[in-house]
Amino acid sequence: MSSPNDEGMMTFGGHLEVLRQMLIRIVIVALVTAVGIFCFKAETFSVLLAPTDSHFFTYRAIERLCALVGLDFHFEAFRVALINTELSSQFMTHLTTSVYLALLFTSPYIVVELFRFITPALYDNERRYSVRIALAVYTLFIAGVMMSYFVLFPFAFRFLGTYQVDASVVNQINLSSYISTFTTLTFMMGVVFQIPVISFFLAKMGIVDADLMAHYRRHAIVLISLVAAIITPPDLLTLVLVAVPMYALYEVSIRIVRHVTVAE
Repeated sequence: MSSPNDEGMMTFGGHLEVLRQMLIRIVIVALVTAVGIFCFKAETFSVLLAPTDSHFFTYRAIERLCALVGLDFHFEAFRVALINTELSSQFMTHLTTSVYLALLFTSPYIVVELFRFITPALYDNERRYSVRIALAVYTLFIAGVMMSYFVLFPFAFRFLGTYQVDASVVNQINLSSYISTFTTLTFMMGVVFQIPVISFFLAKMGIVDADLMAHYRRHAIVLISLVAAIITPPDLLTLVLVAVPMYALYEVSIRIVRHVTVAE
């Protein structure tokens, strides 16, 4: 139990105790979720490995969309073999993937716990902002994850996994490399989609304004292209697939910053 001081306020030790209890709850929930995911190995990896199939949802959706507009377009069938080259690699990949997915699935609970921890220190208007910001952060993060899973990663894997310098050179992708690229790219897209939230805070602190962002739009395009080139595999298609939504988020951020400036 946390004890208040003589003025009825919680002591520093009390805050540390509340923080400790919160972290314990988060760890327990994440571990239980990770164990549950670990037990459903077949279902988990059927989802994670789905982009390796030429019948993946995104490809079929594009083909159906083309059919609706009268185009006879079909993706060529492809197959990329995933292999394992180390004795413990498959088990460790299964274990670490379960932890990564558990953190993703429990992120709403983690956000709620963090919000409950900081709420007592906020004013009423700050609490209203914090709820909206927390919802925006989580929504944008999930949007970035979905963007990576359904659009970015499938096309990047299809291009790089089937690219050959010569027909005699067969591609065999290591499972750990596949999962590492998948998780890194997915996480980075979730972070990249936080551009509007970051712009909101910078506007609140008076660091940027809408006119400044609009004036340096061309510079932003160059910076976005550089960031996209750093976080994506080395191919032009993937770079474009990342840079386009990043620039769209930049334009949305300009509108958000303008609204913040007018409101103040």
